[in-house]
Amino acid sequence: MTRDLIQALAASDDFSPLDLHFARFIARLAPDAPPDVALAAALVSRAQREGHICLDLPETKKKGFSSPVPLPESRAWRKALEQSRVTGKPGEFTPLILDEKGRLYLYRYWYYQQKMADGILARIGTSESPSLQIDEKTLDRLFPEPDRDRGPNTQRAAALNALTRGFCVISGGPGTGKTTVIAKLLGLLAQNQEDDPLRIALAAPTGKAAARMQEAILREGADADRTRLQEMIPDGASTLHRLLGAIPGSSRFRRGPGNPIPADLVVVDEASMVDFALMAKLVIALPEKARLILLGDKDQLASVEAGAVLGDICNTGRDGKSPGDAPIRESIVTLQKNYRFGEGSGIRELSRAVNRGDGAAAISILKDEAFPDIRWKGPYRPRDIPGDFAETVIEGFSPFLQNLSDPAAVFSNLERFRILCALRKGPYGVAAINRTAEKILQSRGLIHPYHQWYQGRPVMITRNDYGLRLFNGDVGVALLDPEARGEIRVFFPGPEGNIRKMHPHRLPEHETVYAMTVHKSQGSEFDTVLMLLPDRDTPVLTRELIYTGVTRARERAEIWGDEKVFEGAVARRIERSSGLRDALWETG
Repeated sequence: MTRDLIQALAASDDFSPLDLHFARFIARLAPDAPPDVALAAALVSRAQREGHICLDLPETKKKGFSSPVPLPESRAWRKALEQSRVTGKPGEFTPLILDEKGRLYLYRYWYYQQKMADGILARIGTSESPSLQIDEKTLDRLFPEPDRDRGPNTQRAAALNALTRGFCVISGGPGTGKTTVIAKLLGLLAQNQEDDPLRIALAAPTGKAAARMQEAILREGADADRTRLQEMIPDGASTLHRLLGAIPGSSRFRRGPGNPIPADLVVVDEASMVDFALMAKLVIALPEKARLILLGDKDQLASVEAGAVLGDICNTGRDGKSPGDAPIRESIVTLQKNYRFGEGSGIRELSRAVNRGDGAAAISILKDEAFPDIRWKGPYRPRDIPGDFAETVIEGFSPFLQNLSDPAAVFSNLERFRILCALRKGPYGVAAINRTAEKILQSRGLIHPYHQWYQGRPVMITRNDYGLRLFNGDVGVALLDPEARGEIRVFFPGPEGNIRKMHPHRLPEHETVYAMTVHKSQGSEFDTVLMLLPDRDTPVLTRELIYTGVTRARERAEIWGDEKVFEGAVARRIERSSGLRDALWETG
């Protein structure tokens, strides 16, 4: 019976070889169990691969899935799992964990969820870590209250939270001043912690985000004693993997309960990009009394890997319903005032409409000529791309390619424009669009791609290399190097404005990056963004993807697509099953 079930699953496109392997493994561990247990194993493996932390059995039964295998009745399914030796209750050590709400976990992800929830809940409220006291007058000077009709100063509230709580989340869109709040506080702490200075660790999920964070901290904290500030942050900002002590060739880290991170305060930027497992490992590796501050945009895309940690932490319940007065509510501050986009900004109005899920209003705003900073073009077809967007590509990349003698200017000009795609493959995907962009730029004599490594080729690293200090998402440019007899070297911007270079053959995995996916653009900002949407609906098109793409633009955003596809994307939210929200918000 179980063998027949797995054969039927194998005939479906819904399951990967890994899903089937796990189902067979569970069947071998519990040969007397009914086929429903192997089916649940295949489904929970698939759910994790698709970004979920658990398999919600009632929801799975209600929604169903495209497979020739029928789903069992919910009660019978749960009973079969509970009676199987491979399934345990929360706290037991079995391959599968089934909780009281019918959520089925791989043991590892139940463990991550439990440890993360325990670590966060233990820190909610006033921390016992070294005092971060700053007097009210100083806070008033740093974060003056605005006029009454403009509402409270949420930056001040965020600063107060960071000072008085062991766990704090500061959420807000680009330009709301998340990093500014922390930078000002750290600058003050550098002046007020003379006797027993705090040990502070700054981290982000990517090398680029970490470098930007460090630059912002040092810039905004310029009024402080810079030497003392750097002493408090001896390692500067780093990637989370580096902070945790990544072990090459392994998913494990050197830091953990027996070897915690040597810090009194840990600040994580771009927290929406951090996957569930990595965030759990960070919380597990924190010293017992260390404070944790998360900065991020709860409306942005979740990580590519499993989980939506920041969304779970910040969410006040499905459909906007608040689950009571949970203590975690007081640890979360959402910054509202935007210092980059004013009231007349099309980008601001568009992002608001997208976050409301109002696709019709978003289309109307895009087409409204009163907003010169946004533009809509559609519909368009793949065969239209080379002709229609050639001038956009030329205008966007010419400033970058016409001045390749000064690396600092190269990187500044490269940040002026970027093409963002929803997909990696197909005629609307990154690979095809990058090839098209190269052909257009070559036709105008701006590049000469006769070899793989031509002058001006922009590349993005796609795999971390800790030895070279190159990380997934880092962007470099191939340039002629006078110090290497005019040979090509790939230049990368470093923290505090320094430039690094290396031979192309030394680089880890990489790809050309005139265009990049919206996922890869997280943590980056460009003056102008052109976002290309496919001509038909696909599950990857969500409200969060549209919002993230639009808010990568500092000055101008342009979207090409089909109106129905766009409105469908705005109407669809990312839904990732997890018990973390309940664990944090149902505690009162």
